[in-house]
Amino acid sequence: MNAIEDLPKQVELIEVGPRDGLQNEAEPLALEHKIELVEGLAAAGLSTVETGSFVSPKWVPQMADSDAVFRGISRRAGVAYTALTPNMRGLERALESKADEVAVFAAASESFSQRNINCSIDDSIARFEPVMEAARQHKLPVRGYVSCVLGCPYEGEIDPQAVLEVSRRLLELGCYEVSLGDTIGIGTPGSMARLLDVLSADIDVRQLALHCHDSYGQALANLLVGLQYGIRRIDSSVAGLGGCPYATGASGNVATEDVVYMLQGLGVESGVDLDALIAVGERCCGQMQRRNHSRVAQARGS
Repeated sequence: MNAIEDLPKQVELIEVGPRDGLQNEAEPLALEHKIELVEGLAAAGLSTVETGSFVSPKWVPQMADSDAVFRGISRRAGVAYTALTPNMRGLERALESKADEVAVFAAASESFSQRNINCSIDDSIARFEPVMEAARQHKLPVRGYVSCVLGCPYEGEIDPQAVLEVSRRLLELGCYEVSLGDTIGIGTPGSMARLLDVLSADIDVRQLALHCHDSYGQALANLLVGLQYGIRRIDSSVAGLGGCPYATGASGNVATEDVVYMLQGLGVESGVDLDALIAVGERCCGQMQRRNHSRVAQARGS
């Protein structure tokens, strides 16, 4: 078997920096810079940009101006501008903001679910039912996120069967895809392979995406395993922005620049202009006075 030839020829990157990245920054990025970030990412070739989150500002103050971001951006043809919507009020705001797609989120860990959204896994999925019904009525696609698929800060290792159960329920509810999140970045290629062995036996891999954090430096290796299983959609964050505020030690998402560089080396097309993307990440990090966590950006002289 030629491992390179057997990889997908094309992969779509889901840019989560403006939402999952910025929500965990100590200081919020100014509105005009958020708009500039979203527009820059789209111009660099990202076809899906997670633009904001319609959650309570009490819990995630960095996302309080998501409505204004959606109103302020100049939309590029062929780009989907998406939002996280945990409840009906969030969905209503997403519809008002003309989001192209929304997402709901659950966890594979009961403890993480309780501490993150203050309810059980069962209750969290029940809460999504009216959201899913309203989204169907408005012909709005819904994506599902599952947190802690390879490990939990409270429970440790997570049984792949638990991930399968939650993923299956989200798909049955009407999500077109489930993004598998290694929330604390504890996974390895071995644990990723074991997870995908279980899931791919029951779920079409075309309904699965990967969302890897790089706490232990394993994200690219884990994504390569995913590609070998036929995964064609990958979440990533420009400049390695962000992480999960509920998971101590989670150092952030894998950098989009690093994923693009890896894909180029594998001969896998992403449609992203790497140089333009590096420039977007550099500008954003300069505005936030933070270090650029992309290894590729650092190597290119950032």
